[in-house]
Amino acid sequence: MVMSNSPGACSLPCSPEEEKEIVKELIRVSEANLKEGDVFCLISSRWWREWKEYVGFDENVEHSNFAKKQKDVLHAPVRPGEIDNSELILNEMNKEGDFLDLRGNLQEGEDYDLVPLEVWKKLVEWYNGGPEIPRKILSEGYYSKNFSIEVYPLCLCLVDARDNSERTIRISRKASVGDLYKVVCAMLELDETKVLIWDYFKRNKSSMLTKMDQSLEEATLHMDQEILLEVQVDGLWPSDFGMDSTGNELALVPIEPSRSSMSIAGGPTLSNGHSSRFGSYLSPGNSFSSSQRDSEDVDDILSNGTKVDGRGLTGLHNLGNTCFMNSAIQCLVHTPPLVEYFLQDYSEEINKKNPLGMQGELAIAFGDLLRTLWSSGRTSVAPRAFKGKLARFAPQFSGYNQHDSQELLAFLLDGLHEDLNRVKNKPYIEAKDANGRPDEEFADECWEYHKARNDSLIVDICQGQYKSTLVCPVCRKVSVTFDPFMYLSLPLPSAITRKMSVTVFSGDGIALPMPYTVTVSRNGCFRDLIQALSIACCLKSYEALLVVEVHEHKIYRFMENMFEPLSGIKDEDYLVAYRLPSNYNKLRRIEILHRSVERCAPELQYSFSRKLLGTPLITCLGEGADSGADIHAAVRTVLTPLLRAKELPSHRAKIINENGCGPSLDAIALTDNHTLPNGKDLSAHSMEIETTANGSPSLQLVMTDERGISGITVNDDITFVAPVSSIKLFLNWSQREHEIYDASYLENLPGVHHSGNKKTRQEPVSLFSCLDAFLKEEPLGPEDMWYCPACKEHRQATKKLDLWRLPEILVVHLKRFSYNRFMKNKLETFVNFPVHNLDLTKYVKKPGSAESHLYELYAISNHYGGLGGGHYSAYAKLIDEDRWYHFDDSHVSPVGEDSIRTSAAYVLFYQRVK
Repeated sequence: MVMSNSPGACSLPCSPEEEKEIVKELIRVSEANLKEGDVFCLISSRWWREWKEYVGFDENVEHSNFAKKQKDVLHAPVRPGEIDNSELILNEMNKEGDFLDLRGNLQEGEDYDLVPLEVWKKLVEWYNGGPEIPRKILSEGYYSKNFSIEVYPLCLCLVDARDNSERTIRISRKASVGDLYKVVCAMLELDETKVLIWDYFKRNKSSMLTKMDQSLEEATLHMDQEILLEVQVDGLWPSDFGMDSTGNELALVPIEPSRSSMSIAGGPTLSNGHSSRFGSYLSPGNSFSSSQRDSEDVDDILSNGTKVDGRGLTGLHNLGNTCFMNSAIQCLVHTPPLVEYFLQDYSEEINKKNPLGMQGELAIAFGDLLRTLWSSGRTSVAPRAFKGKLARFAPQFSGYNQHDSQELLAFLLDGLHEDLNRVKNKPYIEAKDANGRPDEEFADECWEYHKARNDSLIVDICQGQYKSTLVCPVCRKVSVTFDPFMYLSLPLPSAITRKMSVTVFSGDGIALPMPYTVTVSRNGCFRDLIQALSIACCLKSYEALLVVEVHEHKIYRFMENMFEPLSGIKDEDYLVAYRLPSNYNKLRRIEILHRSVERCAPELQYSFSRKLLGTPLITCLGEGADSGADIHAAVRTVLTPLLRAKELPSHRAKIINENGCGPSLDAIALTDNHTLPNGKDLSAHSMEIETTANGSPSLQLVMTDERGISGITVNDDITFVAPVSSIKLFLNWSQREHEIYDASYLENLPGVHHSGNKKTRQEPVSLFSCLDAFLKEEPLGPEDMWYCPACKEHRQATKKLDLWRLPEILVVHLKRFSYNRFMKNKLETFVNFPVHNLDLTKYVKKPGSAESHLYELYAISNHYGGLGGGHYSAYAKLIDEDRWYHFDDSHVSPVGEDSIRTSAAYVLFYQRVK
């Protein structure tokens, strides 16, 4: 493994463009030939972003602070330094030399990125650095194969029974039990034929690892758990002495068989077909059930001292970032119809022929887990077998990364439905149109067609039906469909729109700068922002708005692409708009930057320090204005609102009207074609600071090149002999300028964001306002165009959803998370949801429905913290006790009903009141 290269090993650098093309080709070849076992390497996201910006790898990459600094330094790309992955690891190479210890909860795209091994090698060749962190591609999936990369390998604690010493083993979860034996024996220089390894979860001997071709994931070994090593000494095993590996007498007492060995489960049992070293352990008295090894059989004592039998109050061990799964499971196993169903014999309903299911294995694993959680005397259970089955059905949940509890619920409910589908042979049914029939008739027909192919407990209790209406904006063609739903994903109103603050400056010097806050669509574009801002500031018909982003007192970028998405603007970005003539694109534009000028030392007459301050100003020269005097006049005009003296002596009024009144200015004049006025040489001039003429401040404008090097002094009588479309000026603020103008209007304006890390507090919303937002009529997005059968064209139709049929169990998902290429965001908005008597009658459009539309809350899946590093827990109600409990992984405690409504509520579970 390459930790780093010596500085002298770096090859001659390519050009940025060459580097980009080489890496793109390597990635293309890797993606075209992807296969299991290929190696990818982790690379620091910070360094990777710097490199991509350096070579222009992605023109649409987010504007980071690094990019902003690049533009500040000579406007040239900055070549990144050595690759530094040290921020990803806890230490250097571990003793085994195979895996590095990664920091916990690293997030792809934020902390690290994955690049093919060949790309990594090429980058190291160019830049040096390291350390190398290789990871292999794994093949996942029960039917269809998907590829994943095992960023965090399985970490096991090996306990040596001979001296109780502990060692850490890092190995792929896809490695076989035989591979584990090889690693352990090579590490300790042992003979494989004289070694036994046990599943030693929670320091309890549960099962011997004997199936050499079984993967460690299939053997239900999980992150950070213990395994026990026993070594044969002089031909004898510890059991031959009547002792276990820890020196205690063996208790060969028969136990009640686990439910996984009952008729509905049909779980595999150990056979005697193994080598002789396993023989003495295969007696019936030494078998272990899955429920025995995954739980602790003790009475549960709640935090208030109440002793209970534990039925329904069993916690779930966190197997390594599995709090999301534990939260979802606790909500489901406290769903009354599911409890009633899985505590009975459901073997007749298992569908072993459904190609979309898992031959009943997922349903059996869930049923086993639910029965264990509802048996008495359990404090906590490790859902290892269930996690293994779930990972086979939905490979994205394999491994030990944090996931989304709502996504897990969706896949789990779908998997349980397919495993329990009573329809063994699904009929082909051709979709039909309403053809003018009444909604009631067409909706019933659609539901019958759906039930003809999908008939299970999950459909019975969890699926409803909604009405979807599409209207063509051109021919007004109406299309109505009735579709099933398993849960309602409700947007939070604050997720649909966003408030954006923009400070508007007057380009003609008529008004003071004014901040405006407008509400725009979160998925809108710059055109939406311009329209909202134009209305808010009462823009005149002869005016236009030029919007820019200001960073570190400079104009970082001009926002003139009306169709650029607003998602590219962060809440902390400082936006400024300038009111300019509507034809400003045809006029010369003047940009004025402000900087303080202070004498460094009184004894040094020409020693000054300069630092940028405030917000830049923009104005335009009128048609035909082509002299230095015109520039001076335009600058004085745009500064007029900042004058401290509103009434000046009469002998100075003429000066203001004719010549203007302003501070001394150093200036930069940048031309599009880099041609200077009067053909003067840029390098032949240096910056000068002049004082006053005729008792009033004069403007000192100085030409400069694009790097900010000072050049020609621009006097009033100078004229431009070449086309110049934009001019930049520096306005120096000394004590004199501060006495004349009030610079506070350029600093600390309301609406200016000075801290990018502060979260704005979201106003509380009601669950009904979320429903209203979900059911509101709205146009489809440009990427979701509807093919109108009448127009024979794709149209951006309007869509309206209505609830038609509600299920017995209503699952409500609050959409707190939003993702796009520029940012990830979580809304902490408090949603005020009813615990009792949720009445949805007014939202159900099916006429004459005899079913109740009144619901009671019985469970909540909560999410705390931010993205990636957050934590899930659950609130669930024991219906018989009429009491709420908090399920936080293995910890269970009672909680008052008045405490369950929090801003962490993520998925709500309601049951119909009959």
